[in-house]
Order: sequence, then structure tokens, then C-alpha cells
Amino acid sequence: MAMTMFRRFSFLAAVLCCGLPAAAHETGVARPEVRLQETVTGLPTGERQELRVMTASFQPGDRTVFHSHRFPVTVYILEGEFTLELDGRAPVVLRAGQAYVEPPQVRMTGYNRSTTVPLRLVIFYVSDPGTPFLDPH
Repeated sequence: MAMTMFRRFSFLAAVLCCGLPAAAHETGVARPEVRLQETVTGLPTGERQELRVMTASFQPGDRTVFHSHRFPVTVYILEGEFTLELDGRAPVVLRAGQAYVEPPQVRMTGYNRSTTVPLRLVIFYVSDPGTPFLDPH
């Protein structure tokens, strides 16, 4: 079952990344838009992986706990501006429509530094089954 799901996901990923059949280029047919394409290390390599798609909402001034992740995390900003501070690196500021891969094993915290505008984002996390999403520090 897991391998069948992996094959379906792989096929879908290949279609999305490498192009759609000619019929899909017709008027009125939706096509995906690549927002981020990046080669990463540190993904789980076991026979099974757990895929999580989450949303988060930050009110003005909200922040995350200081934490790290065991595997890469991809965030996509829907609304507002997200400031991510990672140990030993310059802050990263992401705006609506932008995506970023948070590296594994790096301590970080994220903020909505606005005093008026909410922040909404989507989080994609692939891990070994049962792995906590984050480790607080």
C-alpha cells in the first residue's frame, strides 16, 4: 500500500515538474505554478514516510517557540509576512506567494512582526512515522 501511494505521488510529481500532456495546455485547464524547487538533504529514507500538510495562523506580534526540526520543513506564505530567525544565519523574510525550506537540525524561531496584518502559512513536513513536528529548545 505504501509503495503504491509512493508510486502515485512520484507519477504526480513527475507530471507536475516535467510538464503536462499537450491536452492540458488548452484554455480553461489549470496548470500548477512552481513556487520553489530545491534539492535538499536530510529527508527520511525508510520504507515508509509520514507526510503532513498543516496550516498556521499568527496574529500580529505572534511567534513560534524556539525549536528545531528533525527533517526539512517547507513553508508557503498565504498572507502576511513571516520572519524566520535561524541560528548562525541572517533572518529570512518571506511574503505572500513565497516558499522556503527550513533546514533540519537548525535552531530557529519565526515571527509575525506586523502590528496590524495577520500571517497565514501552509507547512509541508515529511518524516519518519511518529516523529514529532518540532523539538522545543
